[in-house]
Amino acid sequence: MSERLRAIAFDLDGTLVDSAAGVALALNDALARAGLPGFDVAAVRGWIGDGPDALVHRALRASALDGVSPATLAWRLRRDFDAATLRAAAAQGSPYPGVAALLRALSQAHPLVVVTNKPTPLARAVLDAAGLLGHLSAVHGADTPAERKPSPRLIEQAAQGLDLPPAALLMVGDGPADLQAACAAGCRAAWAGWGYGPAPGPAADAWRLDAPQDLLARLQQPAPMT
Repeated sequence: MSERLRAIAFDLDGTLVDSAAGVALALNDALARAGLPGFDVAAVRGWIGDGPDALVHRALRASALDGVSPATLAWRLRRDFDAATLRAAAAQGSPYPGVAALLRALSQAHPLVVVTNKPTPLARAVLDAAGLLGHLSAVHGADTPAERKPSPRLIEQAAQGLDLPPAALLMVGDGPADLQAACAAGCRAAWAGWGYGPAPGPAADAWRLDAPQDLLARLQQPAPMT
C-alpha cells in the first residue's frame, strides 16, 4: 500500500477501554428491569464487538428467550442499556495501561478518530469519562445497522471527515470486524492483542500488537507498512 499513513482510527471496546465489566453492568441493569437474570463478565465479554443491539439479542438467546419474547422486549432492553451506560459512563471501564500515553504521543503527529460499533452518544460519553475524548478529532459510532463494522462505512466517513482517502488511515482494533472493515475500506489494519477478539489468522494483512506501546514502535520503523 503506497499511500502514506496520515491518520489513525481506533476501535473503542477492547482496544482503548477495558469495558467488559461496565458493559455487563449496564446489560444486567437492563435485564433486571425486565425481570430477567443477568450474566457474568466472562460471558458478556464474548458478546462485545458488534454493538448493543447484537449484545441484547445474544443475551436473549442465552436466556432461551430469543424469538419467543414479546417484540418490544429487545427494544426495552436496548433503551435501558443505553440509559444505564449514560447514567454511569465512568463505570464503563478504564483505558488499558499505556493507552492514554499512546494517544497523547500520537496526537502530536496524526489526527486520531474512533470508529466503533457503539452508538456515537454512548461512545462519546465513555471516552469522555475515561479521559480520552480530548485526544480525538472525531468519534464515529454506528448509529444505524448499515454502519456497523465489518461495513467500511464508518472508516469511509472518518476519512471523508479528515479530507483523506481511506488508504491513508490505519485501523486499530481487537476484533475480526475491525480488520474486515479495514480490508473493505482499503486501509491499513493493526490487531490489538490485549483486547477481547481472537488473533487473526496468518493470512490476515495486519500488524500484530501485544501492547499499546507496540504501535509507537511500529510507526517509528523506517520501512513503509505494506
